[in-house]
Amino acid sequence: MEQEFRQPSSANRPLLERRRELRALEAALAELRYAVDGVPRARSSGLLAFTGSAGLGKTALVNQARARAAAHGFTVFSGRGGEKDQQLAFHVVRQLVQPSLARMDSDKLRNALGSWYDIVSAALGLEAKGVARTPDPLCVREGLDWVMTRLVVRKAPVVLLLDDLHWADTESLGWLASFAPRAEDLPLLVVAAYRPDELPPEGDAFRTLASRHGRRPFALDRLSADSVTQIIRNELGKDAEDRFCKECWEVTGGSPFEAVELAIRLGDHQLKGTERDLPAMREFAATVKGPGLYERLQRLDTKTVRFAQTAAVLGSPFAPQLAASIAVLGEEDAAEATAHLRAARILAAGQGPRGELEFVHPLIATSIYRHIRSGFRVLLHNLAAESLRTVQPTAAARHLLEVPCEGKPEAVACLREAARESLRAGATETARRLLTRALREPPLPEDRAAILHELACCTFLIEPTATVRHLRDALTEPDIDPDLHASIVYTLTQALAHTDQLAEAATVAAQEARKATDPRVKLRMQADHFVWSMVRTDEVDSPARSRTLTRLAAQLPGRSLEERCIMGLRAWDSMKRGEPRETSLTYAEKALDGGMSWTDDNRGFEVPVSVALVFMYGDQPRRAEELFNKGIAECVSKGWRGSHLALGQTLAGYIRYRRGCLAEAEDLVREGLRIAEKVDGAVPAQWFALGVLIQTLLARGRITEARQLADEFSYGDVTPNAVIYPDPRTVYAELLLAEGRQAEAIALLTAVGAWLDKRAWRNPAWCSWQLGLASALAPTAPDEAIRHAQEAVKRARDFGAASVIGQSLHTLAEVTGGPAALDLYDQAVDHLERSPAAYELARALVGHGAALSRNGRLQKAADRLYQGLEGAVHCGAEALAARAREELSAAGMRPLPLRYAQTDMLTAQERKAAEMTAQGHPASVVAKQLRITEQGVRQQMSSVYRKLGTDAAGLVAALEACPSPER
Repeated sequence: MEQEFRQPSSANRPLLERRRELRALEAALAELRYAVDGVPRARSSGLLAFTGSAGLGKTALVNQARARAAAHGFTVFSGRGGEKDQQLAFHVVRQLVQPSLARMDSDKLRNALGSWYDIVSAALGLEAKGVARTPDPLCVREGLDWVMTRLVVRKAPVVLLLDDLHWADTESLGWLASFAPRAEDLPLLVVAAYRPDELPPEGDAFRTLASRHGRRPFALDRLSADSVTQIIRNELGKDAEDRFCKECWEVTGGSPFEAVELAIRLGDHQLKGTERDLPAMREFAATVKGPGLYERLQRLDTKTVRFAQTAAVLGSPFAPQLAASIAVLGEEDAAEATAHLRAARILAAGQGPRGELEFVHPLIATSIYRHIRSGFRVLLHNLAAESLRTVQPTAAARHLLEVPCEGKPEAVACLREAARESLRAGATETARRLLTRALREPPLPEDRAAILHELACCTFLIEPTATVRHLRDALTEPDIDPDLHASIVYTLTQALAHTDQLAEAATVAAQEARKATDPRVKLRMQADHFVWSMVRTDEVDSPARSRTLTRLAAQLPGRSLEERCIMGLRAWDSMKRGEPRETSLTYAEKALDGGMSWTDDNRGFEVPVSVALVFMYGDQPRRAEELFNKGIAECVSKGWRGSHLALGQTLAGYIRYRRGCLAEAEDLVREGLRIAEKVDGAVPAQWFALGVLIQTLLARGRITEARQLADEFSYGDVTPNAVIYPDPRTVYAELLLAEGRQAEAIALLTAVGAWLDKRAWRNPAWCSWQLGLASALAPTAPDEAIRHAQEAVKRARDFGAASVIGQSLHTLAEVTGGPAALDLYDQAVDHLERSPAAYELARALVGHGAALSRNGRLQKAADRLYQGLEGAVHCGAEALAARAREELSAAGMRPLPLRYAQTDMLTAQERKAAEMTAQGHPASVVAKQLRITEQGVRQQMSSVYRKLGTDAAGLVAALEACPSPER
């Protein structure tokens, strides 16, 4: 037994009073083998935890797990927290993963990690030169999940050992806590050991997970007097006296570590364990830990003491060559010191492949470190930082955190570089700590503004209010570089917007625009002012701002990115105001001429997203989808998988909804909502997703599910201070209408209409409040309903997109009723057939068919209803399809089988019709060429517009992007 504590490598020896823990370990290993071998047996848990205060044998149990896993032929990954390494982001993660990756060269690594390489390389400590991107922490965690999962599957079964978890760095602990629940679904067993009273909040998931299925963490007890007696007699012989052994138990308190260390020292001095040996035993017991241990160290020679002190400062494990360099020892002196410290059971060989050394027990390292004189300890940290600064700035910065501020520029440079490395690893909290320390150094006056800006960028996601404070401080610094000044102001306006201070964000940008002397910076500030003004719900004079934007955009050639941002904002503003769509689309194309990134750190993605949506509202959703796919791919490649990706997924789903691909839309939006719920502070992205998802569920006829979703998130109570699309109030009114709650819907939509008209945002393609209000008023105030519907038709015609004209005409037909509605229905269908809005077309066809049937025109009614049924089924609009079947049945007709499967690929005939139409041939010529009727041509082209996601204006470009079918 004592050899187990003396030499950790002898893990095959039994442990005293640990039968319960060892049985649990063996059972968990057996379950792991059964799971891998395919034996149908449920695992009780994928995590085994041992807890207890220092010295109770947690490490011994971890070593037993290592030995037994190896005996089973399992792969072992291991990592250990270090008291002095908690400032090193992902330190424990690197211990787990690096040994497996170290065998690969850079090319193999890139192939193995694929698109995740640039995202996780910094976190894993891999060579990542030229990678200046800053992934969000959520994405880094997902990347680490992927890497670990792949390693586990490739090397299954795997046992993952985590010792001294209470000292793990925050980033590693956060990831481990989120990843550990997956162990049950993988060929993986996680064995963790920690001091429960010292485990940070990030480790609470371990406690929770380890308690599942009735299995709690195993709390280690101190050894009984009988076990300590056995340890002493194993070392001194069976004649050791009872009183002597009992007092050994008393002085060690039953600590396995202290009992074994004491027994070894007694044996080394050939004591027999008699009453006469008690004074010597008490003296030896005092040297096992605390002041006594340090006094024992000081009895060694000066060089050995200095080497041990340096090792304590470096932390365990450490490179002996580095310790020797810092301690100013030659090779022979370092080797001699190492030998002395190993003989004294202070140091031992480490687990690493490079000859590292480590302390026999963390208690020894802690005791030595705490007894180093403060001045000398600072000197050693300074020397360590100096030695590591050029090769390992992050490790050097860890030592700089332990020394007083001295105003050294080289220290500031090191801390800034370490912060940049931490940001590349997604460790924003660590970066903030390093930059805060750099400011206290302090830096040179000319560097202070830049450091404050860097610090603000670190805190943006975790404490935006601190970001505002840092940026305001930065702006007070003198002689700031103009580009840096612009970046500071941009980040400040973003932070203000994210802290619900939109009015101030717009004001700051406007003030900076007036003060700017550089034309490029001035335009940049004007663009920022327009962005935040547009999204404010309380903008005082929206029409005046629109007029200013219109004049400015008309003067610009659109050569620079700043000018193109103005063009993009003009496109978005003109669309919402309901100007002719040609105006909006023209400015949108000008904005994109030269490129527009979604992930520019200094620009944001509000403008490129708005530009993409202009194409959707302008009946060219295919073009919008191309832009969204490109933007989403950009976010993913950069590691922005938080709120940016959530919004991208949601709005991509919104485009599919507008095209009538309801099932696809639901899948995309649910994924967007899932991502948004994982991100702290992603409330706007969540509201976007909820609104689109509720609309999609209503279109599919799932009213109860939409209501449950709205109630779960209190969607009816949303009063955003920023403009969200789709507008939450309009969406909630749609739900109220679907539930038959007209009065509530009328009140809500009337308020929305008054607010939008005040801002001169009159495009029903962007917000269809008038259509909803008309439908709600129809039963009780038909004349008013017709008036609102007619006004919506006029506004839709002013904009000119066929989809919204058709939708508005459909609503006007519904509220008009009677024979007078038939012509309106016919016009609605005609417009919608020339648009990519498949769901709205299906609605209009079914509505027209029902109206025709009620007016006795059964033949045409049947044709409309069959077409509408087919469209509804293909869109995934179950309730609309059911209505079409009911109307057919009421008219004495049976639904026909669907004529074709849902596909986005053009048929040969559709392709020919599209090509001839794009070339300007009239329908009569196309009909003659294809040997079909002109009505057949219209149906062919309606299918083309639906499949390609465009109207006639975008047909040429869409055909170029669509491959011809094989003939």
